[in-house]
Amino acid sequence: MSLVQRQHPQATIPVQPPQFSAKLVRLCRRRILRLPPVSAQRIFRQVARMSVTEKPGISIQSMVIKPPSHPTYDLQGVIKLALAEDAGDRGDVTSLATIPQDAEVEAHFLAKEDGVVAGIALAEMVFHEVDPSLKVEWSRKDGDSIQKGLKFGKVYGTAYSIIVAERVALNFIQRMSGIATLTKAMANAAHPALILETRKTAPGLRLVDKWAVLIGGGRNHRMGLFDMVLIKDNHISAAGGVTNAVRAVYMYLEKNNLKMEVEVETRTLDEVHEVLNYASQTKTSLTRIMLDNMVVPLPNGDVDVSMLKEAVKLINGRFETEASGNVTLETVHRIGGTGVTYISSGALTHSVKALDISLKIDTELALQVGRRTKRA
Repeated sequence: MSLVQRQHPQATIPVQPPQFSAKLVRLCRRRILRLPPVSAQRIFRQVARMSVTEKPGISIQSMVIKPPSHPTYDLQGVIKLALAEDAGDRGDVTSLATIPQDAEVEAHFLAKEDGVVAGIALAEMVFHEVDPSLKVEWSRKDGDSIQKGLKFGKVYGTAYSIIVAERVALNFIQRMSGIATLTKAMANAAHPALILETRKTAPGLRLVDKWAVLIGGGRNHRMGLFDMVLIKDNHISAAGGVTNAVRAVYMYLEKNNLKMEVEVETRTLDEVHEVLNYASQTKTSLTRIMLDNMVVPLPNGDVDVSMLKEAVKLINGRFETEASGNVTLETVHRIGGTGVTYISSGALTHSVKALDISLKIDTELALQVGRRTKRA
């Protein structure tokens, strides 16, 4: 198996090509496709087409939720990096030693706990990167609920290729499913407010993490520093106050002929008043006001949202509002009832608990063991 370095015209992912042995090359008996740099959206279209043309009878329903757009993110490069990280400079020495060259198997994805599955499309990309001849089928699609003990997908073909791809595919699908599961619970509890994630994502996996939020029924905040103006506390301090910061952003956007959403963080009701007074007297690019840490924890475990309610009342629909801080699965319902437009939570991605999912060739034995350990 050959993993090649991938370069993007605007960004380079430094993947060092592992030096695989001639024996490994002979065993794999195929070439990894060398694809030109493409966007995440184009990769989605390629995989969707592949599911129709290369696997008749399998619909593209498992890939209906597209990854968010990003101008430089190289999703295929991330997959190659993950595979190269696992393969090192020798490849899978255990599989080379134990698996017959021509062995073919069928392995099943098995849920070991209840949740929302996410990463099906990405897992399929991993299998096709390792070996395009592998066939993958699913009984569930991204965003569907899965229950402990459910077999919801299978992959069949060369045993060596399946086992090489196994852990990388599972790492993606477990993390994404954990994010989607928490997002779904948060989004349901936050209604009618909409749930957002933040930039508190695993380095290098931002698009993957934010894709999982979409699959779980949340909304994406900004992808990075480039696609939205978010005036935070440090910007305000450096600019000399809220008014100065908001004014400077308007001038910058006008000068550079840029049109994008503009949000300003406020931490007190006085700052909310200042923003509203300035916006009522002067032309501004402002579209949203963040109400940060206006949810106050109480000793009994509850929260006081009176300050947040007052801020929402002051804004009175003139701008979108976003509550941030002290957002948990236990508090989000109270926060959503204040009338805020959005609720953002870093915990969706920075403290994610992976959903327990495995890929097993001997599914019956795996289920037997799972029942013994209460995981099936």
